[in-house]
Amino acid sequence: MDTAAMDKFKIDSHKLNYHPARVGAWAAGELIAPIYMEVSPSGACNHRCTFCGLDFMGYRANRLDAAMLKDRLTELARLGLKSVMFAGEGEPFLHPDMAEIILHAKAAGIDVALTTNGTLLDEDTARRILPVVSWIKVSCNAGNAETYARVHRVKPEQFGLAVKNMARAVELRRELGSACTLGAQSLLLPENRESMSDLARTARDIGLDYLVVKPYSQHPSSVTEQYKDVSYADSEALARELRQLATDSFSVVVRLGAMKKWDEKSRPYGKCQALPFWSYIDARGGVWGCSVFLGDERFLYGNINEQSFEEIWTGETRRKALAWFDAEFDCSGCRVNCRMDEINRYLWELRHPGPHVNFI
Repeated sequence: MDTAAMDKFKIDSHKLNYHPARVGAWAAGELIAPIYMEVSPSGACNHRCTFCGLDFMGYRANRLDAAMLKDRLTELARLGLKSVMFAGEGEPFLHPDMAEIILHAKAAGIDVALTTNGTLLDEDTARRILPVVSWIKVSCNAGNAETYARVHRVKPEQFGLAVKNMARAVELRRELGSACTLGAQSLLLPENRESMSDLARTARDIGLDYLVVKPYSQHPSSVTEQYKDVSYADSEALARELRQLATDSFSVVVRLGAMKKWDEKSRPYGKCQALPFWSYIDARGGVWGCSVFLGDERFLYGNINEQSFEEIWTGETRRKALAWFDAEFDCSGCRVNCRMDEINRYLWELRHPGPHVNFI
């Protein structure tokens, strides 16, 4: 099975090329609505993963008001938002109204996805949301209970609970006739490398659609630095081993390209141009230009508890922030392999084409 077929969801790439009208409007200098948004419904988390990039946020028990958020989601759909992923600095299912919020977002016309540790994805919740969610990705960073407990810093039983919930979600998807894609992802760390094959087998055997194995990325503000020097130079053999476990219905996506970028610590673009295409809303309602700079108020545009999203997105604070960013910001110190890295490579090439581009 070739690599492209194994990554049919373009997890190790980007999909901005499927939105030419929005890209064209941006290129023409127009103010555009974001295509994609990440929302943190809850700041609290029931795990304390050793690699957590947002540990500096403190896992505070903030959460977005459901009624307010639903109003903003309706507004965002009207403005042109295409998709929302509920994840963020906490576990989304710690929000008591998560299912209701998901159903509302989809009814408003927004595609919905979730990244979760899976331990709170109970049967009742799964039954409600599976018919409307595009995908659910479970962060499961080991293939056995002992290693999982060490990496997620929880009791070993949590591994079995996560696997049980994923397996039941697969059964419910079949029962409900849902088209929701169900997958798992794991960072590749020194502690869990030996268990990756077990994780792939488990994911395959319970009926998940894919397992993604990706590199660690040091967040500039993260409290932990224990993985900042991790190397992936010897990962090709593991990738071959894991890919042998793939089937026609189960893919293993080992992000070797992202691992190489991490090791090289380089980027082929001189400026980040992705900010207009996405946004991040934290658990207190703050609207941020980039999630890597949570806490840096130069990236804070406003708060949805105080203003409509349109007022924030078209407002003077954001206009000044983008002008400063475009004129002064140096992206050389940004997080390696940030979520917008591939989009930035694409946009940089559009703005800085090579020779002979008219010979299509």
